[in-house]
Amino acid sequence: MPEDTNVGSAGAGLGPTTGTGATVGAATTTDPNGKLDSSKQHAVQAAQDLRAAAEAKAAQLRTAAEAKANELRGRAEDIYGDVRNRAQNLRSDSEQYIRDNPTRAVLTALGVGFLLGLVFRR
Repeated sequence: MPEDTNVGSAGAGLGPTTGTGATVGAATTTDPNGKLDSSKQHAVQAAQDLRAAAEAKAAQLRTAAEAKANELRGRAEDIYGDVRNRAQNLRSDSEQYIRDNPTRAVLTALGVGFLLGLVFRR
């Protein structure tokens, strides 16, 4: 019978074959009926199991990351709201102080401006 060469997945010639579908060596991918041999079926099944486990773990990590992101977003919104309220209170308190003490506020602003001018002049 004629001999031919099977090429494996890496592209290398793996050896001569007889016309029966059996390979000299263990690199054949199909038997005469076109089915995978048992060792390759086990390898394919193991790869599929590994992929399924990796996808499940990725989904679990994605869920955990989304939960943590939502928690942090909520905390940031709370802090932003608190800071905004404090700033509004400070502004309203400052406006009230200026209305109650206009002369003192103007003199204080002049003094602060003068000191900043001295500091930044140098």
